[in-house]
Amino acid sequence: MKKILMLHGVNHNMFGHRNPTHYGTVTLDEINANMAALAKELNVEIESYQTNDEGKMVDRIHQGYKDQVDAVIINAGAWTHYSYAIRDALEILEVPFIEMHMSNVHAREDFRHHSVLSEKARGVMAGFGFETYQLALRAAATMTK
Repeated sequence: MKKILMLHGVNHNMFGHRNPTHYGTVTLDEINANMAALAKELNVEIESYQTNDEGKMVDRIHQGYKDQVDAVIINAGAWTHYSYAIRDALEILEVPFIEMHMSNVHAREDFRHHSVLSEKARGVMAGFGFETYQLALRAAATMTK
């Protein structure tokens, strides 16, 4: 069974409370529950992880290498725009990763238009709200090493 690692970035623990215009009212727990149900339907294993600590995110990515995950989905939040540490850690994995965002980052503030992750990602999805997670999982389920 394919193993997919779902990484939630900084401030995502506040989904449901944070700017509902961009992120809706769904909570991180609701996202994770839905992703687990969809993973079961797709016959893949998913593990979700969220942290507000960049170093812990890098450590979890390193653990993904040791766990031999088959794909990664990452919503890195603000780290998307400047974290070369997370970018470098994702490259260590040697498996495809999908960058995703619930909001359309290209329709928002200028600083959100640039990603340091995108050029290394297998694909990028943005702007479909909660459904972006589902689309990313469906794509990741079709990827192989």
